[in-house]
Amino acid sequence: MARHRRERLALNSEINVVSLIDVMLILLVIFMITAPMMQGGVDIALPRAEAKPLESKSGLVVTVDRAGAITMDGTHMSLSEFRSAFRSLAGARTRDGVYLRGDAGVPFGVVAQALAIMNAAGVSDIGLVLEPEAPK
Repeated sequence: MARHRRERLALNSEINVVSLIDVMLILLVIFMITAPMMQGGVDIALPRAEAKPLESKSGLVVTVDRAGAITMDGTHMSLSEFRSAFRSLAGARTRDGVYLRGDAGVPFGVVAQALAIMNAAGVSDIGLVLEPEAPK
């Protein structure tokens, strides 16, 4: 009898990967759904102008949204906060230039004040970011 039992319980040395594949596919679906939500940024509508595109540089990007709030390095701030924060970053990060992105609906005075703050900090290489015009 003992011999008969051993023959029935043979060892199975195969690895069952079906459950691992199920977990992998579930994680893939979760990451596909959540990845677009992880992209942050400021939602603005850039003005359109006819200009040739420039090569991309790694400069400091300053964004003025429709409400007049300023975003620099992912930090939202008021104009007075921007004045003090930009002076501290002007020496270290503006070596490659500064890019100013302004919403098309923002009053020009807010953009002009931001430009004046950058100019007062000694930054002379300021680029205005625009969307290319749609072909006619």
